Amino acid sequence: MFRWILSGCNGRMGRAVERLCAAQPDLEIVAGFDLLGIAEGDFPVFSSPAEFKGQADVVIDFSSPAALPALLDFCLERRVPVVLATTGYSQEQLVAIDQAARTIPIFRSANMSIGVNVLLALVRQAAAALGQDYDIEIVERHHNKKVDAPSGTALMIADAAAQALPYQPEYVYDRHSVRKAREKREIGISAVRGGNIVGDHEVIFAGENEVIELRHSAMSREVFASGAIRAARFLAGVEAPGLYSMADLVGERQQ
Repeated sequence: MFRWILSGCNGRMGRAVERLCAAQPDLEIVAGFDLLGIAEGDFPVFSSPAEFKGQADVVIDFSSPAALPALLDFCLERRVPVVLATTGYSQEQLVAIDQAARTIPIFRSANMSIGVNVLLALVRQAAAALGQDYDIEIVERHHNKKVDAPSGTALMIADAAAQALPYQPEYVYDRHSVRKAREKREIGISAVRGGNIVGDHEVIFAGENEVIELRHSAMSREVFASGAIRAARFLAGVEAPGLYSMADLVGERQQ
């Protein structure tokens, strides 16, 4: 039996993870972390991770960047691996995550979808073949409750393209303030917020007389919840400290 803690348990993604865990008899959510400390499921909920005194094999986090310091302190003190599925971390927080990964296993990804990580591989391949002569633009669409923009996934896509380009691109997030033609070495990133769009990412390679588009659309939050559960199962079997990602999980599935 795997004993899990669900951080951000009362959010939309937390509830999606809870629903999927309920259908898997070898998984038990032993506690939830939520800033308000309100219990809405069949497990106790704590407003501060330090209040939990039980045992757990792994933590899944779908909360907010504000919850990171207390969560990392808990995981480091208790030596509990953690799956970080939250986006919008500051540079200082990313450094803190890297430092914590020297002591415990940490799985971090801005997107827990297997399909998105296949998209990243396709973007790298396309950028290597087309990037010198094609303009690259990324358009991401999310629901009107999402607070960070651009999305962490959009930045992952931009980074994937940048890795394959023969030059260092500049990420451009806003064009309205400057009236000038597009620079050749730009990657444009645009954010759309509206309705209940779960997550949609489009990558455009625009060349002379042709356009190539790659796109991933999430139809339900369960695709991310399912990926997080897979990541937690993977991390529960890892002993060595380190920073793990979906590339490790996808690579394991291909072996």
